[in-house]
Amino acid sequence: MLCNEAYFDVRFDGDSRSFASLLGMADHSVILYTFSKKFAMTGWRVGAAIGPKNVIDVITTLNVNCESCTNQFVQWGALEALSGDQSGPRQIMAARKGRRDAGWEMLNSIDGVHCLKPNATFYLYPRVTDAAARKGLLNYESLRRAVLQETGVSMCTRQHFGPVLPHEEDLYLRFAFSGIDTRDMIEGLGRHKVCVES
Repeated sequence: MLCNEAYFDVRFDGDSRSFASLLGMADHSVILYTFSKKFAMTGWRVGAAIGPKNVIDVITTLNVNCESCTNQFVQWGALEALSGDQSGPRQIMAARKGRRDAGWEMLNSIDGVHCLKPNATFYLYPRVTDAAARKGLLNYESLRRAVLQETGVSMCTRQHFGPVLPHEEDLYLRFAFSGIDTRDMIEGLGRHKVCVES
């Protein structure tokens, strides 16, 4: 079992729990971890795989023959991230929580939009079905194009993450708030509000 725990430490409320912690699963699980989420090391391409020795030995062989190794400064950065002062990651999480709350409030202030408040990650997934229908935008492509043309704000839709299933009727967007200033995020969502409500 591959356990992608990229967002394990990106949690605002509650506690994360690994699938590998379930009874008998440690010997059958490989935990995949990245430094890009918690430590804002995006683009440095450093992570880890934790699991049974026989599986990790194969991963190590493949890794050495495919890419040799992660460059040295990134390895030192990862070591410092794990063992050094944790005030930086705490500040990052505090900033993300502020953005989450501000974005969540702004999205829910838009007529026809409903967004749950996420306990983890740095994404907001608002349901925009009613707002889109009011503007005559009945599919993802027409919605995405109209909002981009009217506001200059790009976004991902549910469709960016796999084909829409036959029974799906609601439209969802995905907004990332990891690397944007709160003021800029509110400005972009404000443009979205004007577009949707006009």
